Amino acid sequence: MLSAPRSSVLRQAHHFLRPSNVRRPSAFARLLSSLAVLEQREGKLQNASLSAVTAARKLGDSITGFVAGSGVKAVAEEAAKVKGLGKIIMIDNSSYDKGLPENYAPLLAENIKKEGFTHIFVGHSAFGKNLMPRVAALLDVQQISDVIDIQSEDTFVRPIYAGNAILTVQSSDKIKIVTVRGTAFAAAEAKGGSAEIVEGVDPKMEIKTEWMSEDLAKSDRPDLATATKVVSGGRGLKSKEQFDKIIPPLADALGAAIGASRAAVDSGFTDNSLQVGQTGKNVAPQLYLCAGISGAIQHLAGMKDSKVIAAINKDGDAPIFQVADVGLVGDLFDKVPELTEKLKQ
Repeated sequence: MLSAPRSSVLRQAHHFLRPSNVRRPSAFARLLSSLAVLEQREGKLQNASLSAVTAARKLGDSITGFVAGSGVKAVAEEAAKVKGLGKIIMIDNSSYDKGLPENYAPLLAENIKKEGFTHIFVGHSAFGKNLMPRVAALLDVQQISDVIDIQSEDTFVRPIYAGNAILTVQSSDKIKIVTVRGTAFAAAEAKGGSAEIVEGVDPKMEIKTEWMSEDLAKSDRPDLATATKVVSGGRGLKSKEQFDKIIPPLADALGAAIGASRAAVDSGFTDNSLQVGQTGKNVAPQLYLCAGISGAIQHLAGMKDSKVIAAINKDGDAPIFQVADVGLVGDLFDKVPELTEKLKQ
């Protein structure tokens, strides 16, 4: 039995069906005020933000975007063109460049209180997962995480147990803090909007956290989180050398991004930024092709929304074949190079 934290009321319903179609917003919902927190990186609006805008529009068209960082005027102007946004609040301050939650959370909470927003939406990305729990704590409300459906202004749907059950959450908090799964909401159109841009309130609190450096794995391939095709490798590849020898050529032949199972990442075959699954990235490409992946429940949680799933594994009883649309039972060390050569031709 769940205990209700403070002012929240939770109602849970576990089932194994996809949630029903979203109800049309009520007249009350049209009076709500929603804020979409826009993630920007190196002056570019991130795709997770566009999904947050789409989610916010489920409750009506009174949507404001929020963006902060140094030189964000260009990002704000880009966001102003996003269909569905009526206003953009921007804060130009280098202290918020990297979205450090210790710095960003007080800023966001201050603007939420000043403007009186009732619903706050952000993508369930590393940025959103890092930031919003702190914002919720500052506002003394409960966060509703990884939402895949919005039924009304106070009722939301989210997966639990690695996606094997669906939880319906009803909250009575005056302010709803919601992170949304990007694969469950289509990205809002980046053109067609004409939002006004205004400056928000910067509390200019003492900054105690400083960004030092980062070491990113760079690639010319499509971004894993937004790619339309993904090729993933698992522990069945046996070594980093074999992973690098077999998976990248197939990905290049398809024009696909590269992914990996947690077992492959933990074994050192590839960088953890390529991990797909419950503790990695959630992807929903048109094609998800995996080799040497058995289909552990944690991995399936991150890729089962893919439109077409193709699997290559020597074990015909591997769980991955239960969700695959196309399966090939065979030795991946023979089958994958053969497939790669045929694709190149």
